[in-house]
Amino acid sequence: MLMTTDPGDLVLDITCGSGTTAYVAEQWGRRWITCDTSRVAITLAKQRLMTATFDYYKLAHEEQGVGSGFVYKTVPHITLKSIANNEPPATETLYDQPEVDKSKVRITGPFTVEALPAPVVRALDDVDDADEDMSAKQTDWRDQLRATGIMGRGGVRLEFSRVEPLSGTKYLQAEAETKEDKPRRAVICFAGETKPLDSRMVAMALEEVERLHPTPQLVIFAAFQFDPDAASFIEDAIFPNVTLLKAQMNTDLMTDDLKKKRSSDQSFWLVGQPDVELIRDGRSKKRFKVKVRGYDYYDVKAGKVDSGTTANIAMWMLDTDYDGMCIAPKQVFFPMGGSKDGWNKLAKTLKAEINQELIGQYAGCESLWFQAEPGSKIAVKIIDNRGIESMKVIRLGDE
Repeated sequence: MLMTTDPGDLVLDITCGSGTTAYVAEQWGRRWITCDTSRVAITLAKQRLMTATFDYYKLAHEEQGVGSGFVYKTVPHITLKSIANNEPPATETLYDQPEVDKSKVRITGPFTVEALPAPVVRALDDVDDADEDMSAKQTDWRDQLRATGIMGRGGVRLEFSRVEPLSGTKYLQAEAETKEDKPRRAVICFAGETKPLDSRMVAMALEEVERLHPTPQLVIFAAFQFDPDAASFIEDAIFPNVTLLKAQMNTDLMTDDLKKKRSSDQSFWLVGQPDVELIRDGRSKKRFKVKVRGYDYYDVKAGKVDSGTTANIAMWMLDTDYDGMCIAPKQVFFPMGGSKDGWNKLAKTLKAEINQELIGQYAGCESLWFQAEPGSKIAVKIIDNRGIESMKVIRLGDE
């Protein structure tokens, strides 16, 4: 890392393992991107980075940030020539020994974990095998859904008396019947393992819903990751007498050895809908702030979406210049953090003092004021107390 990069450079590690490359890049002030196909590797790397502390190195130019480099220790480089000629020795810079500001402790900067498509070009001879493999996976997912149902708020499950293949459709792979006093018909769209559910797949699935007779009462989109546009599409779509739901699939479903179909498994989770308000500053057209009013959930017993409160929001993040691909948080909030949790717990871990007045502003559900251009996008990602995340994207001017 020190031999081939400078502070501020971007380092790519395509098989992260336990996250050593990302850890060292963070330690030495390099930006990093790391990835892996193993959920275990990703979890280990994430945990390692989130719990790490580093020395704070003095910057060569504070106003220019880490890209300007560090202040390094120097030593005289005495040579026989300098001694013979009675010359002052040259100065040698020790690039592995930057000067440390002992009054500060540094932690890992903001980062996100994203699911990205994995395009694969297959030989024509392998196409049939790939179709058979996906068909087998969907069979396992249907069996698991039948056994476990979908976990809703408060531990209440949406359960099914049957889950069967659906013929005559491409984007809707299953139909089901709820286990209720008045059973409802549901159809399910399963996303693949290698990419998020995108808006195109949602649109095609909803076109198939319109052609079904009788019309189902529930349409369930089940995915390991939801593209933000797809999530917004599902939340905003209006179908008379039809409820559209998002179900987060547990990554355990990716493992081939998940053979037992136990009712206690938590393989599918209902995803809530963020209720977000954009507030404008009356004195400036470019100054805004965001207020998270709640996290709406589908009430399994009542069969409708209820307006939720902020009580179950563990963390939320605000990206004030969303690029449509990855969220880069500018502000991070911990509403559930009490006097002994959240930022105060972090301060105790780091053995540091924190500005209580400033930290208090990051413990609520209302952001700080920020500047943004009309027409740009902002993104709010919310993570509830179950660890399930959802994102709301707002284009300034369309709200």
